[in-house]
Amino acid sequence: MVKKSRLTFSTEKPYTSYNPYFLIPFLIWVVVGGLSLIFFDRRVLFEFANGRHSEWGDVLMTYITNMGEGPFVLVVLLILLGRTSFRNLWFFITALFSNVLPNIMTQAVKSGVNAPRPLNYYKEAPWIHISPDWPRYMERSFPSGHTTAAFCLFSFLAILLPEKYRHWGLVFFFMAIAVGYSRMYLAAHFFIDVYVGSIIATVFVVCVVTLMNRNQGRFFKQDYGIH
Repeated sequence: MVKKSRLTFSTEKPYTSYNPYFLIPFLIWVVVGGLSLIFFDRRVLFEFANGRHSEWGDVLMTYITNMGEGPFVLVVLLILLGRTSFRNLWFFITALFSNVLPNIMTQAVKSGVNAPRPLNYYKEAPWIHISPDWPRYMERSFPSGHTTAAFCLFSFLAILLPEKYRHWGLVFFFMAIAVGYSRMYLAAHFFIDVYVGSIIATVFVVCVVTLMNRNQGRFFKQDYGIH
């Protein structure tokens, strides 16, 4: 007798929290970043990342920046579906809204503002560090799409962390910040692009999760099991 496979869907909402290990560093970042924009010139902030380069840094940053791209985000979210607790409509909608809508908003702003990238703004000045292997972006600088995507993903993951693992939220925060830093290092964005992208993402994710939590009763009234 052949045993039929069973795909189990969760009928309980995943644990979520306003993870302080992510959100407190984020709030510090917002304050320090805002003060930096007030007191420092955009070139100073840009050169802080782009001007401190090395051979190993060139290689490392090209890998780190990939964490802000769609394929990486998609793979991580699909891996989460390997856990039964995430196989429900609540998680699907929350993940979709948290990781897609902020990026659509960022792309709309980028197209509307169409701000010049550092290479364009500084007329490809020789002091800008750039490798022939890196893409040479010229337009649609504000805000940073990679930073938005990274903060969407990592803030979302931090919010989903079980209580005993919430301290990993700090690791997720620095991973998101590393993506933003890589965008300046790779001469693709200014500091303000990274700063605003991070705020759009994190605020949007927190609002989406809050809204979905308040309406969780709509998603967990029936058994989603499929035989």
